[in-house]
Amino acid sequence: MENSVPTLASLLSDHLSGRSSIGQTIANAYARLRAHGDEAIFITLRPEAEAMADAARLQAEGPRGRRLWGIPVAVKDNIDVAGLPTTAACPAFAYQPERDATAVARLRAEGAIVIGKTNLDQFATGLNGTRSPYGTPRNALRDDLVPGGSSSGSASAVAAGIVPVALGTDTAGSGRVPAGLQNLVGLKPSVGLVPSAGVVPACRTLDCVSVFGLTVDDAWSVLDVIAGRDPADPFSRALPLGAPGAAPAAIRLGVPLPADRDFAGDAAAEANFETALARAAALGASIVPLDFTPFYETARLLYDGPWVAERWLAIRDLHERDPEAILPVIRQVIAGKPLPDAAAAFAARYRLAELTLAARDAMAGVDALMVPTAPRAVTLAEMAADPIGANSMLGRYTNFVNLLDLCALALPVSLSEEGHAAGITLIAPAGHDAALASFGRAFQAAGGLPLGATGEPLPALEALPATAGPGEIEIAVVGAHLSGMALNRELTGAGGRLLRATTTSADYRFFALPGGPPKRPGLIRVAEGGAPIAVEVWALPPEGFGRFVAGIPSPLGIGTLSLADGTQAKGFLCEAIATEGAHDITEFGGWRAFMAAG
Repeated sequence: MENSVPTLASLLSDHLSGRSSIGQTIANAYARLRAHGDEAIFITLRPEAEAMADAARLQAEGPRGRRLWGIPVAVKDNIDVAGLPTTAACPAFAYQPERDATAVARLRAEGAIVIGKTNLDQFATGLNGTRSPYGTPRNALRDDLVPGGSSSGSASAVAAGIVPVALGTDTAGSGRVPAGLQNLVGLKPSVGLVPSAGVVPACRTLDCVSVFGLTVDDAWSVLDVIAGRDPADPFSRALPLGAPGAAPAAIRLGVPLPADRDFAGDAAAEANFETALARAAALGASIVPLDFTPFYETARLLYDGPWVAERWLAIRDLHERDPEAILPVIRQVIAGKPLPDAAAAFAARYRLAELTLAARDAMAGVDALMVPTAPRAVTLAEMAADPIGANSMLGRYTNFVNLLDLCALALPVSLSEEGHAAGITLIAPAGHDAALASFGRAFQAAGGLPLGATGEPLPALEALPATAGPGEIEIAVVGAHLSGMALNRELTGAGGRLLRATTTSADYRFFALPGGPPKRPGLIRVAEGGAPIAVEVWALPPEGFGRFVAGIPSPLGIGTLSLADGTQAKGFLCEAIATEGAHDITEFGGWRAFMAAG
């Protein structure tokens, strides 16, 4: 069964509902790859039989609340995946990792299936995607255009509909430029929000694991899984994540002054940015022109300053042992000129501190920046003729972001009949990732472009479920605490508010326990013979949650419930022994239906 819309959300829904099996989804991914016929996308592809074995195991286990249950993903080949070599697009550098990178381990724990390691600009040094001995992945929209880099294979795999999401990395724009050139969403988190343990460093102090997706919601679903501090990673940090909500009624977007905008002579690209400005304004944004001088000066520090020494440090051993194993253009960028000395490094740090203050002052009157993701598309011929200059042009609006500790979200703007894609990037201070996604999902919906290069229509923007606010705790109730029922006053009296009605995943049995009044429900999780059970999810303040839980009588207790949408919530569970002699009411699908039946 072929899934009509290859998004993460649609695939997960199909798996949870039984409309499609995980095995069918994985088989479809490999079939799409074969049909696409681009052998340069993956450096290492897992044997299909191995991925299908994972699919069979996950299908047999059931969802268990796993948020990526059966979702196929691709991983950039500078990120460790146990069982597959890590090459960083350099055969002489290759090694066999013993464990997954933290981000990959988190994906797998939530049920994702890695199908392979994707191609990249060698050592993640480049924004064009042509700097690999394993070939150049095709731009899925147009064969004569560069795919964007360094995360070229990851972007091409998503744009072609082979996988709905993929991991990349981003130091100077590698998670954004390929998205802009292939009609994708590229989510570059705040530095340190996603651990970089298990990632071959480019600039270790700036590197981010990024996400490519067909929609903002898909990309966010992955970020929600992989984000969070890793105590063993000194470069990860605790930052607020939150969740996307409705687009703000008013948002102030800082954009470059007209004189500061650079489209490399492409009038169509300039017109596309004007289209983006008009779309943002129609969504309620105020457009605020800003002097981008401090941002552009910061960008020049990345390759003209001491941070190039970080790139050299990552490949020093190989460079000293076998320099010819490194592509000439990579050697030219990283080791083609004397590395800055310690004094120059400190001077650059001081200048960056000054520019950071200037950038903060510039952004003080706005909520976010909006810039073109790249000035314009670049042909393979142009890149071959000027590999340094054309690559540098692609980073015009990206190189400053990580140096200034900002997060970013690349979004599609337009797609011409000839296959030229244009995009914009939203940029905000660290920790504002969810705010960018809130506006970004509305912006993408307003554009209505097809998904990547698949030709599939953009799904309708779904209303986001209400979630607990800061400090609140979610709890799922199944019995007399439901709204309008006998014990609901205990929830409302504890400060509770109803968030949403949903069901559990389909692996629960439901019982009416002896005793009462009032009658009490008993919910237990089972390995087989289960069904979805109706629940309500409420939000409680911490003190109210404590009072509420303290009043729950045995054999009931609070555990973790798996919900139909793949999320989890605290909720009522019952000791299995208490169901002996109880009335099995699973067939009713919920407490209200049981009570209504008398």
